[in-house]
This record gives sequence, C-alpha cells and structure tokens, in this order.
Amino acid sequence: MKLKLHVWRQPTKDQPGAMKDYVVEGISEHMSFLEMMDTLNEQLMNKGEEPVAFDHDCREGICGMCSMVINGVPHGGHKGVTVCQLHMRHFKDGDAIFIEPWRAKAFPVLRDLVVDRQAFDRIVAAGGYVSVATGGAPDANALPIPKKEADLAMDAAACIGCGACVAACKNASAMLFVAAKASHLGHLPQGEVERYERAKNMAMQMDAEGFGTCSNLSQCEAVCPKEISVRVIAEFNRDLMKAQLKG
Repeated sequence: MKLKLHVWRQPTKDQPGAMKDYVVEGISEHMSFLEMMDTLNEQLMNKGEEPVAFDHDCREGICGMCSMVINGVPHGGHKGVTVCQLHMRHFKDGDAIFIEPWRAKAFPVLRDLVVDRQAFDRIVAAGGYVSVATGGAPDANALPIPKKEADLAMDAAACIGCGACVAACKNASAMLFVAAKASHLGHLPQGEVERYERAKNMAMQMDAEGFGTCSNLSQCEAVCPKEISVRVIAEFNRDLMKAQLKG
C-alpha cells in the first residue's frame, strides 16, 4: 500500500508544532500501525531526515505507551484496540491518515507524538495505595473475596493508563482513569479501609494537574482499549460524596 500521512511534528515542548505531510510506500496489510510508523522512520532516516518520535514498548496492548490520535480518534477508533494492535488492513491503498498526539493541558507534548503523562503517576501516588499490613504474599485463595467484588476489582484493574480517555473527552477529563484505579483498590478488603479518603485525595490531585470535569458523554468508554465502563465514574462520585459527608 501507498499512504499519505499527515503527522504532527514538534521539535521540543517549547517550540511550536505543525502538521507535516509524508508519503509512505511498501506497507503490507499485515503490518501493525506502529510497524507502518517504523517503515516511515526508516524512509526518513535513509533521506537524512529526523524520524518521527512516538511512544511504544510492549506492542501487545499491555503497557499503554502507544498514544496517537488517528483520524481524530484516540487509538484509531476500533473497539478494544490500542494503536499497536491496530493493523493496516483497516486502511486502503491511497488513504490519507492524520496522526496527532494526545491533546490535553495536563499532557504537554514533549516531541512530535510523545506527551508527558506523569500526571497519571502523581494521581496514583496521591491515593492509589493501601496501608494495611498484609505481610508476605498469601495464597491466592487465602483471603475470601466475594466473586462480585473480585470481578469488579479485576474489571477496573484492566486499565493500562494510556490516557485515551483524556484525549477523547472534550474537557480533557481523567475521570475514567482515576475512577478505575480507585475502584480497583476499593473493591478489595485491603483497600476498603481507605476507600473514601483515597477518592478525595485522587480527585484533588486530578484537579491540581489541570484535568477538566467529566463531560458525561461517555467518549472515554467508547475509546478505552480495555473497554472499562463509565460505571466506575458513578461509583467514584458516590465515594466522593461519602468522603465529604465523613468530613
């Protein structure tokens, strides 16, 4: 395939960026989107040009590093798929593809398609922990947990922290990410103790980082590669209300 790419290029975080046009050839339908980007970079380096900087690590949909807005949709718009799992068979020869970084005040662009997502780490550090002494790692079935609670915790734990929810939200809200992390711990016995205090601390840090308020339009759920439900947001809001009542 031969494709026309419109890629956001930005040398540094302090310099302005702009879309730049490229033509990439020799693309197989069996390639992943990141392999296509590798091919583009090979062609650029062969011409003596700077390659496009983009985040990647596992390339298996696990780490959450790959972060691109493709044709206006985070991760490309295919349900339950990260950029590294998106294959070129979803595109046609001659297609024009627009590739941009996440767009959010709290995710400043560092270079090209790479953004700084350390805000997520600080939110987790603000409340995503348990202080209950558990000792050594117990056997998996040593601590009884109702199946419903275990399932809810595992569903929330599927979040890979990619930030697609932020990129999709018109208010750049991080509520789906924050609520998923809080729900993961809140449904476990060790995390139940600090559940409401944790919700309050994480919400305060989220606001301090510059994320917007929840739009209630569920764009976050639509683009989440792990298909996390906005149910966790409703649960998180209930925890915040209880935290306020507790003072």
